[in-house]
Amino acid sequence: MTNQNARRRTTLSDSVYHSLFSRISNGDYQVNQKLPPEAVLSQEFGVSRPVLRAALERLREEGLIHSRQGAGSYVRAATSTPVGFSPVETLADIQRCYEFRLTIETQAAALAADRRDETALEGIAQSLDLMRAATGTHQHRDDADFAFHLAIAQASNNQYFEATFRALREHINIGMRLHGMSLMTGGGLEETLAEHAGLFEAISAGDRVRASGLMRGHLEHSRDRLFGGGLLDLRMSRHSPAAPT
Repeated sequence: MTNQNARRRTTLSDSVYHSLFSRISNGDYQVNQKLPPEAVLSQEFGVSRPVLRAALERLREEGLIHSRQGAGSYVRAATSTPVGFSPVETLADIQRCYEFRLTIETQAAALAADRRDETALEGIAQSLDLMRAATGTHQHRDDADFAFHLAIAQASNNQYFEATFRALREHINIGMRLHGMSLMTGGGLEETLAEHAGLFEAISAGDRVRASGLMRGHLEHSRDRLFGGGLLDLRMSRHSPAAPT
């Protein structure tokens, strides 16, 4: 298999992985629900069985699904974490999530610039490719968006950033979906893609200061596009009680 064919196979597998990841995250596939048969999924995504199985194996490795001998793959219940987050219930919760992301993701981007390697950069690049393809067809893919930010957390080589980001997956996905809707109706897809591309370039170049600054700017722009530039006065909005850990 040539390098080009191997990369294409990897990209196809990643695309299937992100689509299934998004369905599980969004609740389209419920906990303990059986995934459709491999033949059905292969036909739906237009990929071969080996490509599909590579995507399923990645989901298994990350603990999102598990297999039962002769019975197929099932969505796994979320494992307990030392951090409890209450559900997103209001716009104020989304704004608070952005505040928290501004704290952790700017530092993760700086560390990613310091500690990136070829594997980490490849993961970020693949997610960026998916976003670029979606932008070319005037679409927004929140699954690829999440994967891009997760890949940066992974590139930081600090498991606490990645674990926190995964624990916030449902919260972040809500903001990303709403942000994507605002991009589709109000414009800004190309601008958002350029922000992600700039982040990738800064991390690839090992420029921690620029990477951190671009991440902050990107998150602030995303928040402001979503809220129309008018943030809520959180002093007047009560936060939801923390979920039990």
